[in-house]
Amino acid sequence: MELHLILIFMICASIVAVRTKDLISSVIALSAAGLGLCLAFLILKAPNLAMTQLVVEILCVIVLIRGTINKDLPLVKDGRWLFNTVSTLVFIALFLTLIFLVLKELPRFGEPLMRVSGEYIANGFKKTGSANLVSAITLRFRGYDALGEVAILFAAAIGVLAITRRKGRLHDSNDKK
Repeated sequence: MELHLILIFMICASIVAVRTKDLISSVIALSAAGLGLCLAFLILKAPNLAMTQLVVEILCVIVLIRGTINKDLPLVKDGRWLFNTVSTLVFIALFLTLIFLVLKELPRFGEPLMRVSGEYIANGFKKTGSANLVSAITLRFRGYDALGEVAILFAAAIGVLAITRRKGRLHDSNDKK
């Protein structure tokens, strides 16, 4: 049931992102859809994908807002500060409510979430011979997954650097001549 609600939320946010006239609202709606995907990964018991999605989503939002902030500010220019304030307060209240509900559903510290987690905890030291169980799980059992996450984060960081960099040196050297 929760997954269906999140999927409906993601579809609505995507429609708003496409149909909105101003760019800032479109970027915010698009980031809401990405946040919905992050929550869907959490419901599907894939916290590593959720964390990766969240990091990539935050980097993309920073880049997109930086690219649109000087081009499109109709809500600020039109003087609709009341709408901005009320929508911000509603968003903060909704966010805090959802955080409270999510944190209430977390299991107690040290209690495994899934059956495979119990298997890792019970037999991890014997199968790997490692002194650190977290490193053993990450490198021995989930090595390809960790490699994929690092590749995604590296690609996102390179994308952010490529978009936010200053003009090339070749252009600057031509100006001096």
